[in-house]
Amino acid sequence: MRMITRMKGIPSLLLIAISWWLAGCSTEPEPLEFGIDACYTCKMTLVDRRFGAELVTKKGKVYKFDDMNCMLGFYHSGWEEPGDFVHRLAVDFETQGSLLGVEEAFYIKAESIRSPMASQIAAFESYERAMAYKRANGGIFMAWGEVATQFK
Repeated sequence: MRMITRMKGIPSLLLIAISWWLAGCSTEPEPLEFGIDACYTCKMTLVDRRFGAELVTKKGKVYKFDDMNCMLGFYHSGWEEPGDFVHRLAVDFETQGSLLGVEEAFYIKAESIRSPMASQIAAFESYERAMAYKRANGGIFMAWGEVATQFK
């Protein structure tokens, strides 16, 4: 009888272990934790909420970066195949800390943009906001394809 009682708990422990393992395999993005997370490339702590980026692989590995410069250097490094990323995200310059899909974002590159690793690139949620920043501060408008080739 004692053996049967012990075995009743094994399936529940197995179920808990499998659930925990599956939760660890999520391919969902994680919020950037400024002041805590470190850039995968340069190892600097993420501190400026106007900048940052994140890559998430099909296997659920999350890479966080403090600047587009670091993210693109890693993206083109061959460490992971570009097709293995299910999420490529950049921080919205105006909605600090909010992540946008890199292909949906609009970019301005300008000397007035003081990013952590000197990419001088800011991502914006809308074309109108990007152009308003450009009118007020100068710089050039860029689409993702142009940004992606900046730091190879």
